[in-house]
Amino acid sequence: MQIADLLTPRTVIPQLRVTSKKQALQEIARRAAAVTGCGERQIYDVLAERERLGSTGIGRGVAVPHGKLHELSRLSGVFARLERPIPFEAIDDHPVDLIFVLLVPTDVRSEHLTALAMVSRLLRDRMVCEKLRGTDKADALYALLTDRTESHAA
Repeated sequence: MQIADLLTPRTVIPQLRVTSKKQALQEIARRAAAVTGCGERQIYDVLAERERLGSTGIGRGVAVPHGKLHELSRLSGVFARLERPIPFEAIDDHPVDLIFVLLVPTDVRSEHLTALAMVSRLLRDRMVCEKLRGTDKADALYALLTDRTESHAA
């Protein structure tokens, strides 16, 4: 599995303008609904429920919200680079400006954990995050996320 198996150029949001975690999850759910065929509200509810269990902010300005959906036929991701960092109750209490949402079919177990580990490993790389923060072009963000997959394979 590679990041390119989760993302498409359409699921990279280069300049998301939001002011709160709720607003970020709502907007990402709207974008995810357009490409997955799942309902926007359903996606938001799954992500919000996971956040209620504990923040998916993994530190250093990165969050990896994730959830399972019955209607989903394959793993899917949405990456957003925020225009400005927002509070996210992250593990290090720093605001978040890079969000990678992972949506998973309910019947998938090991692939879910593999994908989550792969995304987390990629976004814990300081150099990758610096480069992601250094561009607001969707195609450049997609290339940075997918080109690095080989060295971060799970």
